[in-house]
Order: sequence, then C-alpha cells, then structure tokens
Amino acid sequence: MARAATSTATNPVALICGEDEYAVKQRAKQLYDAWCTELGGMDHEIVDATVGNAGEAERAVAKLREALQTLPFFGGGKVVWLKDCNFLGDERTASSSAVTNLLGELAQELKEFRWDNVRLIISAGKVDKRKVFFKTLDKLGQVENFAGLSSDDKEWAAKAESMAEGHFQAAGKRIADSALAEFVACIGPNPRQIGNEAEKLALYVGDRETITQDDVEAIVTKNKQSRAFALADALGDRDLVRVLRNLDEELWMTKFDKERSEIGLLYGLISKVRVLLFLKEAMRVGWIKQAGDYNRFKAQLENIPADQLPDDRKLNPLTMHPFVLFRAVSQCPNYSIDELVRAMELLLTCNLQLVSSRTDKSLVLQQTLVEIVGQVAPRPRRAAARSW
Repeated sequence: MARAATSTATNPVALICGEDEYAVKQRAKQLYDAWCTELGGMDHEIVDATVGNAGEAERAVAKLREALQTLPFFGGGKVVWLKDCNFLGDERTASSSAVTNLLGELAQELKEFRWDNVRLIISAGKVDKRKVFFKTLDKLGQVENFAGLSSDDKEWAAKAESMAEGHFQAAGKRIADSALAEFVACIGPNPRQIGNEAEKLALYVGDRETITQDDVEAIVTKNKQSRAFALADALGDRDLVRVLRNLDEELWMTKFDKERSEIGLLYGLISKVRVLLFLKEAMRVGWIKQAGDYNRFKAQLENIPADQLPDDRKLNPLTMHPFVLFRAVSQCPNYSIDELVRAMELLLTCNLQLVSSRTDKSLVLQQTLVEIVGQVAPRPRRAAARSW
C-alpha cells in the first residue's frame, strides 16, 4: 500500500473476535454503525471474508486492499469491515503457507498505511494470537475478544444471566429473578440462542414491561438438556402420570436422535436422585434451608464448604444451574432418605439390566420408575376405618 503511516487520536483498526459468534457479530455491527455515523459519507464497504480455501482467502484480501485504497467518491471518511473472517485461527485454510504469507504481507501493509479518515473493522471467530497478523492489529488498534460460554466454567450461569438481562434491557423489558433463572436453565450456555429467545420473549409479552416465569414456560424453546430435565422434574415431584408421559416422549425421541439413549435417560435420573440426597443432607447439617425466594436460596449455596464437594465436576451438584437446585429443594420432602437410597439401588439394578439383559429397555425403565415413584409409605389407618 502506498500510504505512509501517521498517528491518529482514535484507534483506526478494531479486531472483534472470539468463540461467541453472536456477540462478535453484534459488537462488530454496533461499531460499524457508530464509525459510519461519526465519519459520515456514503462509501463505506463490507467485505465478506468467509472462505473455503486459500484461493478464496486471497480474493477476500484483494477486495480488502482495494476497499482501503479507494478514496471516498464524495469526500469525507470511510469505514471498511472485513466481515466473518475465518482464516485467522487454526483452521485448515489459515494453516496453509499461502495464507500465512498473505497475512504476513497484509500486516506489513497495514503498518505502513495512512489512516487519515479511514477505519478498519475485522470480525472473526477464533484467532491465533501467536501470529504476526494478530500482533500487528493489537498494536495498531483495539482487540475485543468474546469468549464463548461453557458449562465447564462454574460462573457460566451468572454470565448467561447477565447476557440475557442485557438483551431484555435493550428491548425495554424487565424480568423477574426466578423467570431469568428459568430462562437460562432452559437454554444453557448458548449465547446465540439466549439472544434469539430473549427477542422472541420480548415480542411475546408485547406492551407489558415485566416478563414472568409463566411467560418463560409458555414461549421459550428448551434445549435438549432442559427437555431431559422434565423427566427428572416429574420424578422429583413424585408425579407418576407425568413421569410415565415424559418417559414415553423421551423414549420416542431416542428413535430419531442418535445422541439420545436409554442409558442417557438413566444417568439423568441417577443425577436427579443424587442431587436430592445431597440437598437433604445439606439441609440436615444446616448448610442450606428451604427458601421461597430464589435469590435468598442462591446466596445460601456459598455456605457449602468446597472441601465437602466431589472434585469430579460431573458429580458436583454445584456445577448445575442454581435454579435446578432451587426447584429440587422444594421436592426433597417428597422422599425420605431411605426412599432415595432405595431409589439409587433400583437405578443401579436398572443399569445392569440395560447393559446385560435382553429385556425390552423401555419396559425396564418404566418398571424401575414405577417402583421408585410408587413406593409410598403406608399411612396408619384411622380408628373409624376399622371393620367390626
């Protein structure tokens, strides 16, 4: 590029990247609109940088060069957006020597470029921070990274709730704490779905300002994991009719979804009983108490000593969304400790039958659940009920 480098008070280059695809696109669009308004003019350009091979990457970079070199026809400033770039990370295309050399040349050109009234936005997914191109952008301007949410992060629920609240506030809506908790529990660590469902929910309530838990239950699409919770919830409520209905629905879905299986359903039920046992013990020793208010209950979870919890995240109840535990606490009175221990024994037997027996798997699960939910302790007879 022919232009010589010059200093500027405003960072002329912005790299918006990260695994949170939704947040990256939202932020890049926001910055693009803001810079276009600030600089004025009509000659801003968007260059699509989603490519499938090195040749397409070369063409995208050539378009970028052309856009940066073409002066605005009507004067004023110019914003160029290299959009959805997918050859800055560890993808196959990015790893090719041709693209590596191409980005090295582009980095040098951007260093020497004269940025008078010209701004550049690059939006991308995962970016390799070890490469020269990233280091150049980091020196030239601003880098904003949006990491994706992960269930491995124990703070994911709080981050997801904060993200969802941002969407609702932007839509001019408020959401009750319990409704927000259920909203996130339904969706999980999925930023794009959080944004989509928040928009749908805001439209659903119309002119009403506050979103309730009933609204969430009525309209929010539950993810695969959340739908599986329905069976566990029915077990916790000790509602045999719902248990069998949900079991039937889940077994039907296993016929069409390879990721679903009878063993998977069983492990979900084992996890539910384990949580009920844990919560009953936590209440017995005084770590937590039943609370009708979700925030009050969530605060109590901090009282549980970390050294009393399993190291394995899969076995640690506190890795679950707090709202799941909040609902489970209200279900604890439905079972005694002895009944829950017996339930675990029945589920273990069920596991052995599922992996070693030729008996119909759906029948094994059904019989096990009937035994667990239907094992109600006999009530003492009233004196008036005695027969003479």
